[in-house]
This record gives sequence, structure tokens and C-alpha cells, in this order.
Amino acid sequence: MFQQVYGWIQNITVYLIAASAVMYAVPGKDYARYIRFFSGLILILLLTTPILNLFGMKGRFEAFYQSNEYRLEQQEIEKADEFYRNSGLFEYLQTEDDADRGKDDRQIDVGEIEIGQE
Repeated sequence: MFQQVYGWIQNITVYLIAASAVMYAVPGKDYARYIRFFSGLILILLLTTPILNLFGMKGRFEAFYQSNEYRLEQQEIEKADEFYRNSGLFEYLQTEDDADRGKDDRQIDVGEIEIGQE
């Protein structure tokens, strides 16, 4: 039990140090507002992690996030694939295997070469 509390406090401490370092590195006040907002959201998640673990909700949230994120990534990959197929770039892009096969298929005709004196 104390190991979990210690780990939780350690995670929060490391996060606060990292967030402070990022805040000092940001050049403008406009960006600082957004970074402060998102770092606050992450801090809230870090603070509620033990409560979620206690009620067994952490696994449900992780499963929901992973399934939703997987679906979004799959849609992005499909859109990118469709874009490249429609753009005609596949004709110009070759993988290393295609390039190697192309080298083997090409033949150069060379006439007879004579070395020496006649």
C-alpha cells in the first residue's frame, strides 16, 4: 500500500518538475496559457488515478481510450492510403525490393570487346 502511495507521489513530483521546466522554456504568454491548461488536465488525471484504481474504473477508461484511438489511427491510415493512391505517387515510389528486382530484369547488350594488339 505504501509502495503505491510513494509511486503516486513520485509521479506527481516528476510531472510538476517537468511541467515547470516546459513553462520556463515557452517564449510567449499565449502559448503559456495553453500549456498551463493542458498540464492542469494531466495533473487532474494524475491526482485521480488512485481513486480510479480503487473503484476499478482505470481498466475501463484505458480500454475505451485504446479502442477509440485505434479506430482513429486506422481511419487516418486509410485516408492517407487513399490520398496516395489517387495522387499517382505509387508509380514513382519504389521499395528496395522493387528497385532490386528492377536491376535484375534490366540487361545491357555489350558488343564484343577485344583487348590487346591485332
